[in-house]
Amino acid sequence: MSIQKDGIMVILSSPSGAGKTTLVKLLSKKKNFQISVSHTTREPRHSEVPEQDYYFVNKEKFENLIKNEEFFEYAKVFNHFYGTTRTPVIEKLNKGKNVIFDIDWQGADQIKNKQLNYKLITFFILPPSKEVLFERLSNRDMKDKLIVKERMKEFDRDVLHWINYDYVIINDSLEDCYSRINNLIEAEINNGSKDYDKEYIRKHVDKLTS
Repeated sequence: MSIQKDGIMVILSSPSGAGKTTLVKLLSKKKNFQISVSHTTREPRHSEVPEQDYYFVNKEKFENLIKNEEFFEYAKVFNHFYGTTRTPVIEKLNKGKNVIFDIDWQGADQIKNKQLNYKLITFFILPPSKEVLFERLSNRDMKDKLIVKERMKEFDRDVLHWINYDYVIINDSLEDCYSRINNLIEAEINNGSKDYDKEYIRKHVDKLTS
């Protein structure tokens, strides 16, 4: 009789606009990862599907979930709340399914601090340059220059959290970025050799923040 192995948890975080949500969807599709769908109090973007991209709830409902201690992690980002409910995640992991999270550094810290008995691999995604990030943000459904400016200002603070992640990946090309993440996940699972240059990342961060 085979023993059911628990699933693993993979976290992708990034400053707004660096591409983590697209990468999460790609990993879900190609690697059969189960996406952990977060609750949020913000309004849906025009391309988002309720209960597929997020559970869109009002502030009162969100606060009730906090009060009932139903969140695995939650955080306030750009004046809106985001959170992951505990039960669906644990159920999936116990069934041997791998779960991937699209959350910010605050949520990642909360999950890490819980020291759960499941393998956890964390990735922080960075843009190749601030200019590319600005262009990506401007092309999203945030045509308001003030919103883009706010995101760029937040970037300078968010990027400092790179040091708390297992791996930092530069999203210069979606396919290359996906491939690097995939190879590192496989190496972590199979105890293989890891192609990762932390010093190169450190220099890239210095360039982004100078």
